[in-house]
Amino acid sequence: MAILGKPSLRIHVLLFVAFYFSFANVKVSSESDADRVDELLSLQSISKSGVIHLDDHSLRRFITSAKPRSYSLVIFFDAVQLHDKHELHLQELRAEFDLVASTFIKNNKDIPAQSKLFFCVIEFKESQSSFALFAVNTLPHVRHVGPQIQNLKDSESMDQNDFARIADSMAEFVEAKTSLTVGPIERPPLLSKKQLGFLLTLTVIWAPFIVKRLLVGDTLLQSPRLWVLFAVFVYFLSVSGTMHNIIRKMPMFLADRNDPSKLIFFYQGSEMQLGAESFAVGFLYTAVGLLLAFTTHLLVRVRNVTVQRVFMIIALLVSLWAVKKVIYLDNWKTGYGVHGFWPSSWKLR
Repeated sequence: MAILGKPSLRIHVLLFVAFYFSFANVKVSSESDADRVDELLSLQSISKSGVIHLDDHSLRRFITSAKPRSYSLVIFFDAVQLHDKHELHLQELRAEFDLVASTFIKNNKDIPAQSKLFFCVIEFKESQSSFALFAVNTLPHVRHVGPQIQNLKDSESMDQNDFARIADSMAEFVEAKTSLTVGPIERPPLLSKKQLGFLLTLTVIWAPFIVKRLLVGDTLLQSPRLWVLFAVFVYFLSVSGTMHNIIRKMPMFLADRNDPSKLIFFYQGSEMQLGAESFAVGFLYTAVGLLLAFTTHLLVRVRNVTVQRVFMIIALLVSLWAVKKVIYLDNWKTGYGVHGFWPSSWKLR
């Protein structure tokens, strides 16, 4: 009986130890997840926008080695060396991503959702291996890594077409993938309260002097020369496509891919219009407009007929040259030719 009892006691002891350590492992694992959540909250709190900066090491700690994981990560992939490529809009999209992050943190403060989602950024130069783990080859790129994701390539990416609505589309992507509420996007005002107060103070101080000058009629806004210059400036902005360049954030020039030391001011192709070429066309159009205004408003006052004819011929030749250059540039960019044709009635029979 004693011999049979000893193995039975050992078995019970081994089962107790196994059960204890199994329970302890579950507890340690849960505590480890809680520690990671606390650390993420700490990193989030010290970030100005609430976006956590990750690298290869911290990515392994919070994602690949974190099992189990009770939180989701939304990651913005960035590359500092590509910030000068304005067509990618990386800096603008990063600012919108920060806005979504700060909005979520503000609207979910001190509730369980606060520890369920974290916004992060990964920079290419610091974390090239992380880019490879996600199989990210193009930018801009935003990924959602859910709690159950083990293979990072299986994480859900934001559609490239959704970047057009920037912050709003990012918020919709986050809400669709996490079932959490981001809340309404509140953009910061253009001027702070201190700046508004300073401007209001200046307005109150200068108001009596401005009213006095207006009553006398001695202000810049009542100067005909200023209005002429302003009209010419508006005309130049209109014909040069400046608003297109501002909205699309087109660069003034590009570096030549074959020779980085050379700059490209005129881009062949209708899909892009550089700032330099639009300003060149605007200058030519403005020159023609000023010559037309000169001949119709000033030249008619000259009494000498010979002087009138000489200046008229010069204005016509310069205008013809300017229009010819604009047509040549349009033909060169688009590949379409503009040709003149004689009327059919003028043809010799």
